Amino acid sequence: MRTLTLRIYLTVVAVLLLFAFFSSVLFQRQVDRERVQVRLQEQALAESFDLERLKAWAELIRRALPAAPAPASEQAAAARELSERLRLPMALHNAQGERIWASDAYSRREQNRQIKGWPLRLDDGRTLWVMRGLSRPIAEQRGGPAKEPGSTALPDEPPLPAGLPRGVGLALLLALLFVAIAGAAWPVARALTRRLNTLKAGVEKFGAGALSHRVEISGKDEVAAVASSFNQAAQRIETLVHSHQRLLANASHELRSPLARLKMALSLLEGSEGNQRERLRQEIRTNMDELDALVEEVLLASRLDAQATSVSLEMIDLLGLAAEETARVNAHVQGSAVTVQGEERLLRRALRNLLENAVRYGQPEASTDPGPLDISVELHQIADVVELRVCDRGRGVPLPHRERIFEPFFRLPGHAEKAGGVGLGLSLVKQIAERHGGHVRCEARVGGGSCFVLALPLKAAHAKESKAKR
Repeated sequence: MRTLTLRIYLTVVAVLLLFAFFSSVLFQRQVDRERVQVRLQEQALAESFDLERLKAWAELIRRALPAAPAPASEQAAAARELSERLRLPMALHNAQGERIWASDAYSRREQNRQIKGWPLRLDDGRTLWVMRGLSRPIAEQRGGPAKEPGSTALPDEPPLPAGLPRGVGLALLLALLFVAIAGAAWPVARALTRRLNTLKAGVEKFGAGALSHRVEISGKDEVAAVASSFNQAAQRIETLVHSHQRLLANASHELRSPLARLKMALSLLEGSEGNQRERLRQEIRTNMDELDALVEEVLLASRLDAQATSVSLEMIDLLGLAAEETARVNAHVQGSAVTVQGEERLLRRALRNLLENAVRYGQPEASTDPGPLDISVELHQIADVVELRVCDRGRGVPLPHRERIFEPFFRLPGHAEKAGGVGLGLSLVKQIAERHGGHVRCEARVGGGSCFVLALPLKAAHAKESKAKR
């Protein structure tokens, strides 16, 4: 039994079948018992009538037979004549029990042991055996041994309580049968509901605030499936709550710096003049833009965490999308034209964040002249995965930090003051990649710099084999 529904259904069916079977057996035995009683009563009445009739015949036969001292041949002839006239199988024994004569019908039945004769003792010591003309006893008709005359034992009687009115014993047995089956079904029902109670207790504990609590999964039925789904949902909820807590803590920390600078600039703006006033206004605008960017990225990160893992699928020309975004930063893109399935708004945001990150940190460390940046975007298809590589010639990312840079609000030492940013751009890229079933990683670029690789599965998309360079 692998499904709870089937187990419950089969248990109910089995209980009903058992109850119906034993009830029908008891009912049939009771009916048979009543039938046997009726037949025995009828047989007793018939035997009583036949016995009286045989006694009357015995008196007539005694008077018709020769006396005991008569020759045996004479007695046999008289007995034969009486048997033929009465059409009754008979046998005559003398006072010593020796047979004088027996009719053919009596001898044949006696040999086959079909019916036992009735002994009628005459006054002179002789015995006249007369074969009964009644129906065979009930037990003999069933194949059992014949009962002696006058026996009233009931064959195969059900064990009904004695001394009870008719029908009460059967009702009592049915009640006992019902109690026995109900008692036997209780452990089965208890076993089926025990895990439900455990699951209920786990859900209540989780609802009380124990977000790390998980329920035990046992079996392969619907209860186990519900427990597995609950554990997955609980893990998701715990992750979201902790993520939101970290996001709130980090966001509140990051908001302090631009707010403090904004407050300082506003306090100095009142007594400033000329170029200083313009610089303060520019500082205010910069801080407001930083606050706006922070709020936007915090809201997007929160929506990505709160929404379902699936995305609105649409066919996207990834090479065309990359060409549009690279044109904004005067970068170049090359690779094969690939069409993928995904949400264009999110993929565009991920690529834009990578390009802005390359612009912000892509200046070579030894260079003193800003000049044009060496930023390239490459698009490759490897088996059923599309890789979008955004490379720059900046200082690069140290190996110990290549995983941490995708954490929310993490920034490399020294980058916060020089290049700005709030540390959510790469975290959003990771979230967008994972929502599309892909991932993002950071690699060192040959000759210096870094390459950020956004890997996306093709899914049901198809790749165009033509090469393009823009």
